[in-house]
Amino acid sequence: MLKTQLKKNFDKKDFSSGASTLKMVLWYFTSVVFIRSGIIPSSSLIVFILKLFGAKIGKDVRIKPGIYIHYPWRLTIGDYSWLAECRIENLAQVTIGDNVCVSQKAMLLTGNHNYKSVDFDLIVQPILLEEGSWIGANATVCPGITAKSHAVLTVGSIATKDLESYSIYQGNPAVKVKDRAIFC
Repeated sequence: MLKTQLKKNFDKKDFSSGASTLKMVLWYFTSVVFIRSGIIPSSSLIVFILKLFGAKIGKDVRIKPGIYIHYPWRLTIGDYSWLAECRIENLAQVTIGDNVCVSQKAMLLTGNHNYKSVDFDLIVQPILLEEGSWIGANATVCPGITAKSHAVLTVGSIATKDLESYSIYQGNPAVKVKDRAIFC
């Protein structure tokens, strides 16, 4: 039986951050000191800083202090969305539509490893959260997932497959438990 050979894989340059080393270093320190530390309580100032580093962010977006964003230049957020103290590991593009809520300690995870490969290759796939979707507290969205319009991933659940429109998902792996009805 073959064994993984991680040492070989560390020398490979098969992944690009999409930014210069200087930009990455500046983002790291800006993120640690100002964003993740919570020192800046103003959502509008956090949005401004993220835009400086290449994030595309719509109007009236609320981003709470303490958020972790790996690469802001791979982040697009639509209008009126709300992001709590969550973690966005965006090795690939993360697109968040209008009126989306990503709750505290949720994780959007775009990268994973191929456990079947001897080299344990890194696999990255984008995430799309369509309009009106809601990712609950402590929930995880895995690489390549689309949460379709107004889908809900409940607290602590893990999305390993796409979430259908107007549906509520729960569990690990998340399964549809009911339809989402929205009232006026």
